[in-house]
Amino acid sequence: MHGPVLLVIAHGSRDPRHAATVHALTRHVRSLRPGLRVSTAFLDFNAPSVPQVLERMANDGVQDVVALPLLLTRAFHAKADIPSVLDSARARHPRLRIRQAEVLGPSPLLLGAVERRLYEAGLTPADRVSTGLVLAAAGSTDPEAIAVIAEMARELRHTGWCAVRPAFASASLPRTEDAVRELRATGVHRVAVAPYVIAPGRLPDRIAAGAHEAGADVLADVLGPSPELARLLVARFDEAARTRLDRRALSVSA
Repeated sequence: MHGPVLLVIAHGSRDPRHAATVHALTRHVRSLRPGLRVSTAFLDFNAPSVPQVLERMANDGVQDVVALPLLLTRAFHAKADIPSVLDSARARHPRLRIRQAEVLGPSPLLLGAVERRLYEAGLTPADRVSTGLVLAAAGSTDPEAIAVIAEMARELRHTGWCAVRPAFASASLPRTEDAVRELRATGVHRVAVAPYVIAPGRLPDRIAAGAHEAGADVLADVLGPSPELARLLVARFDEAARTRLDRRALSVSA
């Protein structure tokens, strides 16, 4: 096996739409990089698990793995859950070199994916100047993750939306419905909600319910297997693989 293998690690969900979306996204990644071996694993609820996939890779003679968290921010799963699982795998398979890639966000490609979904929901680029936008994330208690969502909202504001508010489905405030009402209270007549989540599930459903409850005019779809997201996965893989090669070159030259 030449070159590293890409292991995409998703959270997992009891909702079957979640796994279906993850697999659609990884199929898109394979189409962008035909020679790359791409595997998918889940932290919870879905199979195969991360240990199962890494066991299979070790048995197949794989030597290099880039483990890429399918996460938009560096919160608990990226900082604790995934490193713990990967450390256990390294102990079981000492010949298997495993590197954890960076999470997906923040990235201009994610901004592009958000706007793509808004336009697919019926808006046009010309509508931005008269439309208030709620960027609705899953939510986290991690200050770093919350700060990233706030920064993404500011970046979207700079692309021309008349106002942008972050919102969260859990753990943090405000909720989607409250952010929609806040925009209405400031005089914004048309409000759109953009779920800043990758796949359908319980929390995205909560975002949609909040949007409907508050009377949002437009509700975009989740990011899903968008071209921008697939390109971002390839970019994060390349960054991690290139870093390893650079370090090897340094060690050889030393």
